[in-house]
Amino acid sequence: MVKKLQFYNNFKVSNKHKNSIILIGNFDGLHVGHQKLFDLAKKYKKKFKLKIGAITFEPMPKMYFNKTLKNFRISNLSQKVKNLEKLNIDFIIIKKFNKKFSKIKSKNFIQKILYKSLKAKYIFVSNNFRFGNKREGNVNQLKKNEKKFDYKTINPKPLVIKNKIISSTFIRKLISNGKIENTNKLLSRNWQIQSKVEKGRQLGKKIGFPTCNMSIKDYVIAKAGVYAVRIYKKNKKSFLEGIANLGYRPTFKQKKLLLEVHIFNYSGNLYNKYLTIEFISFIRKEKKFKNINQLKKQINLDIKIAKKKLN
Repeated sequence: MVKKLQFYNNFKVSNKHKNSIILIGNFDGLHVGHQKLFDLAKKYKKKFKLKIGAITFEPMPKMYFNKTLKNFRISNLSQKVKNLEKLNIDFIIIKKFNKKFSKIKSKNFIQKILYKSLKAKYIFVSNNFRFGNKREGNVNQLKKNEKKFDYKTINPKPLVIKNKIISSTFIRKLISNGKIENTNKLLSRNWQIQSKVEKGRQLGKKIGFPTCNMSIKDYVIAKAGVYAVRIYKKNKKSFLEGIANLGYRPTFKQKKLLLEVHIFNYSGNLYNKYLTIEFISFIRKEKKFKNINQLKKQINLDIKIAKKKLN
C-alpha cells in the first residue's frame, strides 16, 4: 500500500520530519540507479528508526540556467512525484529553483538548510552532486562539515550495468536512439509522455488512420519513427493500444515535430483531453513515401507488428 506523501515547497518542515534521512537530487526518470539509493536509505530508516525525505528542484537547475534547453526531461514533475510516492518515503520538498536560491553559498546551504531547518541526520547524494552558488559545493565539502553539523554523508558508488554507469544522461541517450526496451528496463517501468490532444490537420483521418496529435513539450526527443504504445486516459488504470509516429511527416512536408497516436479500434473524441502515452517498443525509422497508398500499406504493416509487440 502506498502511503500519503507530505509535500513542502520550502525547508520549513514540521517537527516530525526534522532529524530525518534526506536524499537530494533531480531524480529525473527515477531510474534503477536512483531506486538503489532509496533502497539503501530504507535500510538506514529501519536501522535508526528515522523518516525519509527527498529534496528535488523545479525547474531542473540545468534547464533554469540554460533557457535554450527545451527537450531534456525524462519525466515531468507530476510523474516524478507519483514515482516517488511509490517508493513509500515520508515527505518531499519541491524547491522552486530561481535566481535567489541559485545564489545561496554552499556553506549556507549546509548550515542554514540542512542543519538549522532540517536537522538532517543522513544526507544521501550521488558522487557528482554539486550545490550552492556556481556549483561551488560538492561531496567533499559535505563530508568536511559532518562533525560540525551533526550529520553523515552517504554517497554510494553509482550503479553500473554492462560497464555503463546508469544515469539520467545515459537514459536520455537511449531514448534519443530509440532504445525503448533498454530504457524501460533501466526505469523499471515503461517510459511515458503526458500531453494534451491538439487539433491537427486531420491528415490521418483522411487516409483512414485518425490520430491524436500531441506536443512533446520539454520531454527528451525520442528517435523519429514509429512505436508500439499504450494509451491511458486521465485517472484511468485501464489502457488502450496503438501506434505512435514521432517526427515531421516527410510525406506531407510537415515542419513541426509532432507525436501522432493512432488508437486501435477507437472512435471517441479526445480533443483537449490529457493522455499518457506509454512507449513499449520501437518499430521503424520515419521515412518519406512516394504516395499515399504506399504510406497506408506501411501503416497496416506497422499495426500488425505493434500488435505482436503489445501482446
